[in-house]
This record gives sequence, structure tokens and C-alpha cells, in this order.
Amino acid sequence: MSTPRISVIMPVFNTAPYLGEALNSVLSQSLTDFELIIVNDGSTDDSETVIKSFHDMRIIYLRNEKNMGLVYTLNRAVDQARGEWIARMDGDDICMPTRFAEQLLYIALHPEVDVLASRVQLIDESGHDTTNWRDDMTAVSPEQIKDHLAVDNCIAHPSVMIRTDVLKTFRYLPEQSQAEDYDLWLRLVATGKIIHKLDKILLKHRIIHSSFTRTRQQNVYAKLAETKFRFVSYAKKNGIRGSFVRKVYINACMDKVLSWLKPLKRGIWGTGS
Repeated sequence: MSTPRISVIMPVFNTAPYLGEALNSVLSQSLTDFELIIVNDGSTDDSETVIKSFHDMRIIYLRNEKNMGLVYTLNRAVDQARGEWIARMDGDDICMPTRFAEQLLYIALHPEVDVLASRVQLIDESGHDTTNWRDDMTAVSPEQIKDHLAVDNCIAHPSVMIRTDVLKTFRYLPEQSQAEDYDLWLRLVATGKIIHKLDKILLKHRIIHSSFTRTRQQNVYAKLAETKFRFVSYAKKNGIRGSFVRKVYINACMDKVLSWLKPLKRGIWGTGS
């Protein structure tokens, strides 16, 4: 079996209504030299039926016997990847037809890149365009991305293409399961890895407001502080130093203060905004 240029990894958990469109958007890419690794994380809907309705030699289908969570599922897919690059994809998003071709072309022109994201268009449950993600729009250059990451995430996880050897080395951390992607970007930047972003929309990113990922954060500042403090602890343990780590720590402290003020503001002024 020949080695593909790209390994597309797609974790799936109960996305049956959108999964067919997501799979079609990958399998119909203008660049065809890839394998598609689907890991079904114990779905209880018709996701498996949808997956098995596709008959394409590029598909590698794995199934967790029970729901193991996103970090475990992602790392299982990473372990299976054979390509030089790993492309992330979610089971409810939609790739633009030339996504992989355009990302590989950019990488060929910028060989220093370790991670290449793209801009995304946010869509709703029905597939209609919604508002743009402000952080995605304002942090595009490598310098802007690095500066912004010390404050908040600005990289859409399912838009990225990342060197396989880099992801196999860094992996996703179970202790950062609430923000496994943001933590990965922090660790990569802190160790000198290069993140670029194509200033072009190559992915439609679906926002499902009833999903766990949208409802689990009652206080976004508390979550940001927790993620950053865990990263700083990781950096200290692994001897990673520098101005970026210091900036993340300072912003973590600021987030912690804001997390205390937010419920206080709600109590005094009757608003959670």
C-alpha cells in the first residue's frame, strides 16, 4: 500500500445529520492523495450507518467500544496516520473543494511551516452562514497568531494541516480535554514551532448551540485561566521558558481576576455579559 501525502483524521460522535455532507466534502477534494481515518467514539445515533454507506478505499474506519472522549479518539487517529501531513476534520463541518490542494501549495512555498490553518466561515445547524469569528479574522499573520494565542485561541482546529511527526511528538493532553486544541497551539509556539494561516475561507465550521462544547463553559474566563495555568505548569515541568510563556502566565492571572469579577457583576448589575 502506497503512503498517502495526507492523513485526514475525523473523530465522530453523534453527528449523523451532518456526517454525510462532511464525508462528501473530504472525498470529493480536488487533491486525492490522502487517507481518511474515521474514529467513531461510541456514537449512539446513526453515525456508523452513514459511515458504512461510503465505499472508498481511502477510508480507514475505527470504532471505540465505548465513548472515550475527544482527546483519546484524536490520539488514536494520530497513531494510525501514515501521511507526511495530518489534516483535521470534524464530522459536522464542510471542506471547500480545493482545501487540501491549496494548503499543500502554500506549504510547498513556505517549507518552514509546521501548522497551517485557514480562515473559516461559521454556519448554523441548517448550513446557513452566520457571523464571522472575530479572532479568526484579526489574527492571520504568524506574528499576529503568536501574539493572540497568549491571550486566546484564534485557530479553528478542524481547519489545520500539521506535520505528522510534530503531532505524533506533541499529541493531545488528556488533562487539557476542555481545550485540547488551544493547549496544543500554546505548546507548539512555546517550543518554536511555526503556525501560519491562509487568509482564505477553506472550511465551513458548524456551530451547534445545543452541543456539549457550546454549553460546558459557564465562565469563559475561568476556562481560559485553567487552560493557561496548566500550560504554564507543563512548560515549567519540561524546562520551557521564554517571553511567550511569561505572557501566557500574565494573561492567565488576568483571566482569573475576570472570572471572579464576572459573577460579581452579574450579582450587582443583573447581567452576565
